[in-house]
Amino acid sequence: MPRFSVRWIVAVVLILVVGGAFFFCEYLIYFPTILKCAWPKISHARGGEGIDGRPMDSAVRAMVLSDTHLLGAVGGHWFDKLRREWQMERAFQTALWLLRPEIVFILGDIFDEGKWSSQKHWEDDVRRFHRMFRHSTDTELVVLVGNHDIGFHYEMDWFKLQRFEKVFNASSTRIVTKKGVNFLLVNSVALHGDGCPICQSVEKELIKLSRDLNCSLQNSQSGSGVMDSCEGSQLYPPTPPIMLQHYPLYRVSDAGCTGQDAAPPEERHLLFREKYDVLSKEASQRLLNWFKPRLILSGHTHSGCEVLHDNKYPEISVPSFSWRNRNNPSFILASVSPASYALSKCFLPEESTVIGVYCSAGACLLLLFLAHCLWMKGLLQCLSFCLLGKHKSL
Repeated sequence: MPRFSVRWIVAVVLILVVGGAFFFCEYLIYFPTILKCAWPKISHARGGEGIDGRPMDSAVRAMVLSDTHLLGAVGGHWFDKLRREWQMERAFQTALWLLRPEIVFILGDIFDEGKWSSQKHWEDDVRRFHRMFRHSTDTELVVLVGNHDIGFHYEMDWFKLQRFEKVFNASSTRIVTKKGVNFLLVNSVALHGDGCPICQSVEKELIKLSRDLNCSLQNSQSGSGVMDSCEGSQLYPPTPPIMLQHYPLYRVSDAGCTGQDAAPPEERHLLFREKYDVLSKEASQRLLNWFKPRLILSGHTHSGCEVLHDNKYPEISVPSFSWRNRNNPSFILASVSPASYALSKCFLPEESTVIGVYCSAGACLLLLFLAHCLWMKGLLQCLSFCLLGKHKSL
C-alpha cells in the first residue's frame, strides 16, 4: 500500500512540474509581460488636439513590428519553425487580445525565403503567416515588403513583387489614411537609384504621392480651392506623413544607439553598407526632401535605434519580433493624431527566461527522481533487514 501511494504521489508531482512549466512557458508567460505595456498618451504640449480640432481620444492606436522571418522549406529546421513561429503567434495573439490595436504594421521581411521559394513553398509560407497573424475585422493588418520577401535589389523581379502584392492585396508603395493620419508605405528595396524597371516604377509613384501630399497641404493653407498646379492630384488629410519602410535611412553605424534592444556593443561600431544595410545617402535625402515626414519607422537591422536626421526628422528602428533574431524581441505602440504622436516600446518574454524555466523544471524532475530512488532503496534495505531479522530469530 505505501509503495502504491508513493508512485501516485510521484506521478502527480511529475504532472504538475511538467504541465506547469509547459503551460507557463507556452501560454501564461505572455500575459504578465504584455500587461506591462500600455498605449502612450499624447500630451497637450506636443499638440494633443489635431489641427482639425480632433480630440486626443481619436488618436490612431497603431502597433508596429518587424522582421518576422517565417522560415522556409530550404533553410528552416522543423523544430526551429515550430518553436519560433509558436512564440510569434502567441505573442501576437496575446497582444491583440490585451491591447486592441486599430491597425498593425509589419515592416518587411515577413518571410525568410520569399526571395527564392517555389510557388508551392510560397503558398505554404503564406498559409502559415495567415494562421499566425489572424485578426478580427476591428484590426487592420498592413504589410510592407522587405529584401527577404522579394530579394535584394539584384534578386528582385516583377514576378516576386507582384506575387507579394497579390497575397496582401495592395501596392507596395502607397498611403494608408486613418482618422486623418497619413501613413506612407515605401518599397525601400527598390530605391537603388540605378534606373531598374521596378526602381523607376516605385520612384514615379513616390513622386506622385509627394505631389499629392504637398498639394493637400498647400490647398489647406490657401483655403481657396485646388490650385492650377495641383489639378488632378489626389487630396489627403493635410498633415505630414508617418513614413514606414523596411530599410533604415542612411546612417554610418549603430554607434549612437543605446537601450536594452540596441545591437550588441561589439557590433555597434561596424560600418553600415549603403544599399545593403541602409539606404544610400542620395535615396535617404530624396525621401526626406519629398515628404518631410514627422516620423520614420524602419526595420531590417533586427535591433532598436533612435536617430535624428537633419536635426528634425526622427527615425525609430524597430527590432525583430522573433526569438530567432534576438533574445528580447519587442514592438512599438504608437498613438498618432493628425498633429502629434507618442510612442512606447513593448518587450516580449526573453527566450533565455523560457529556457531557464524549462531547465529548472528538468532539474526538479531529476531531484525528484533521485529522491524517489534513494527512498525506494532505503525502503528495500529496511524490508531486507526486517526479513533477515525474523529469519535469524527462527
